[in-house]
Amino acid sequence: MSIPCVQLLTPEGVRVEHPEYKFEADAGELRDLYRDLVVVRRVDGEGIALQRQGELGLWPSLLGQEAAQVGSARAARATDYVFPSYREHGVAWCRGVDPLALMEVFRGVSHGSWNPDERNFHLYTLVIGSQTLHATGYAMGVAKDGADMAVMAYFGDGATSQGDVSEAFNFAAVSDAPVVFFCQNNQWAISESNEKQTRVPLHQRAQGFGFPGIRVDGNDVLACLAVTRAALERARRGEGPTLIEAYTYRMGAHTTSDDPTRYRDSAEVALWEARDPILRLRTHLEAEGLADEAFFAAVDAEAEAAGRRVREKVRTMPDPDRSLMFRHTYAGAHALVDEERDEFTAYQASFAVEGS
Repeated sequence: MSIPCVQLLTPEGVRVEHPEYKFEADAGELRDLYRDLVVVRRVDGEGIALQRQGELGLWPSLLGQEAAQVGSARAARATDYVFPSYREHGVAWCRGVDPLALMEVFRGVSHGSWNPDERNFHLYTLVIGSQTLHATGYAMGVAKDGADMAVMAYFGDGATSQGDVSEAFNFAAVSDAPVVFFCQNNQWAISESNEKQTRVPLHQRAQGFGFPGIRVDGNDVLACLAVTRAALERARRGEGPTLIEAYTYRMGAHTTSDDPTRYRDSAEVALWEARDPILRLRTHLEAEGLADEAFFAAVDAEAEAAGRRVREKVRTMPDPDRSLMFRHTYAGAHALVDEERDEFTAYQASFAVEGS
């Protein structure tokens, strides 16, 4: 990486110090972070497989971005509020959301099967960048309430080209909103590279709005945790927003409907595979004698069990009652909607097999 970024763990697994961002952790915390990374990757891989087998309509993989998500999410308090986009499976895991709830969305069983206020984790947002405005508005509200909390919004590099993101930056800046903007720069907005998105590093955009921006090694789970923790603490102190650019790489496809081999070469992918966030932390744990083979085997077994559970539960999910699509069109009853529901119900019943 030619542009300086905060790094606490090199790609070779060597621990380094940073003058501003410190991270002190015992062996147990490091092992917990490793467990998060491995389980999240296994569940994500199951999502890909299930879509390929027709069990999910779509799946946006986080492969390669585990450290950015787990590190930042573990920096947040339970009382902080998080606004994700649609790829934050690792953040959802750290917030205690069952992976099956995510699968329900992409299977079409529900529009969002978790209560956002139970985990302070909002529903997934597929409209690119709009969650940054939602997060900013929420942060402005909690600031007026005097709440001891911060808000965090996740989005990708492609979203920074959306007007909503610039508007969110401006609203957050002028109101000193306690919000952290966490941009996972995986370098590809579907098939558009960073070079087609920006002429300056994304974190520098914050300067134009009057608040700090910082670039962090997005494949370094320790650096992501330390930088995000500092930004959230700054927000809680009433010092306003921060933009974090986690420089990482999307090692898989944008979604399962995408073919990345059409727009990027294998050499680039191989380069970033060597910077794998899981391998990096494992190498460090092994070199420092902080984990043994029994630990790694136990984590692999736990991850495999999580993937197997997801597979079994997804394949047995009951289909939703299709007439429910009419229920929340309006807050109350509506004659035209009632008529359309009755027509649809009758149409569905016409396919019933007599005697079945």
